[in-house]
Amino acid sequence: MKIEIWSDVVCPFCYIGKRKLEKALDKFPNKSQVEIEWKSFQLNPDLKTNPDISTLEHLSQSKGWSLEQTRQISSQVSEMAKEQGLHFDFERAVVANTKNAHRLIHFAKTVEKAGAMKERLLSAYFSEGKNVDDLDTLLQLADEVGLVPDQVKVMLQGNQYEDAVDQDIYESRLIGVKGVPFFVLDRKYGISGAQPDEVFDQTLAKAWAEFETKTPSLDISTNSDGESCEVGGNC
Repeated sequence: MKIEIWSDVVCPFCYIGKRKLEKALDKFPNKSQVEIEWKSFQLNPDLKTNPDISTLEHLSQSKGWSLEQTRQISSQVSEMAKEQGLHFDFERAVVANTKNAHRLIHFAKTVEKAGAMKERLLSAYFSEGKNVDDLDTLLQLADEVGLVPDQVKVMLQGNQYEDAVDQDIYESRLIGVKGVPFFVLDRKYGISGAQPDEVFDQTLAKAWAEFETKTPSLDISTNSDGESCEVGGNC
């Protein structure tokens, strides 16, 4: 059974949702027969990378919020992350366009390291204050997950996988994805956002039951929205 996940590497609920799915899979008896496919989604495709300001400052400016208000909101998200064993540091997070990060994940997919690359990029952005649109940083992160830096450099300096990223985003529109994370199980069930743990458990069990019986389906049944981010960076 395949689980497709549309998400962005600068979306806090995408990282939180990733952990929730992993917890559900750890309890799932048929985990070894589940394939994860990471799909690209850009919350701010036109965003200009700017390492001179933090994500908190950018959010404050773009939303018209005070820095104090922005810190309070971000602190609430950080507390949600902490419940999943994650450490978020929005003060250090770098404003970055994610197109190249998604291209790198597609490259990693060719050698079955997409999951490791996704995790490394999320950690680099949210916990380590790394610029996920910087060439040298991306080469370092790629090397850490076992990719060949010289091959990655050639890829990033060209336009390879740009079409694949765009195709993922186009496909997300076709199936009605309005915010991320968005999990699609066997093209029958969708989980929108970082839903409560039991939603992941129940949806996984339901999708597997139908997968075993090969029940055909034309529409994706989606749970009501959980915590997510929408295009434009509305979280």
